[in-house]
Amino acid sequence: MADTLGARVGRIVSGSAHALIDAIEGAMPDAVIQQTLREIDKAVDDVRAELGRTLASKHLANKRLTEQSSRHEELSGQTELALREGREDLARAAVEHQLDVEAQIPVLEATVADAVKREVELEGYVAALQAKRREMEEAFQSMLLARARSAQEAGDTSTPEGGPSVTRRVENATGAFDRLMAREGAPGLGGVDREQGAKLAELDNLARRNRVEERLAAVKARTGDQG
Repeated sequence: MADTLGARVGRIVSGSAHALIDAIEGAMPDAVIQQTLREIDKAVDDVRAELGRTLASKHLANKRLTEQSSRHEELSGQTELALREGREDLARAAVEHQLDVEAQIPVLEATVADAVKREVELEGYVAALQAKRREMEEAFQSMLLARARSAQEAGDTSTPEGGPSVTRRVENATGAFDRLMAREGAPGLGGVDREQGAKLAELDNLARRNRVEERLAAVKARTGDQG
């Protein structure tokens, strides 16, 4: 599943938002944009589900690793005790068990390391998909604004056959886009509980702001500008 999920995220992220907007002009942009955003949100849901499984696997492997490490130390003490008591048979049994534990520890350590690596990869997928969603929204809004400016520059305020003016149609389209965003929920949170989704969106935004501030601080430090 990992390769399929990665390829799916790569396909979504590598697509050009402006190319999609160009392709849907004159068609039904709301429907196409809605479908695209739902695809992104579904991918985010799937990535987060995989992330949950990865975190669970890491937790179990860490727990087992801690248990086995403690057992290894316990067996060392028991071996010494058995030898002091002259029970070499018991000491031998403890050492044999200790060797079994030692055989498992490297595998558990590798499992934890793989889970950590996968966790970072999946979190990167989520960030990339959320960035793609913002790009789609911005591209669509830019298209609407461009249409509005064109209508104003052309001075097209006529209302043929009693219909709305071009400017009014653009305003209606903008309103429709806003409603579409409201229906789709916070960026990258399709299909989840609204209250939980709002909290996750707030956390995502907070983390993003922190990354921005950290990046700016790093640039200031390199340039010697501490102001």
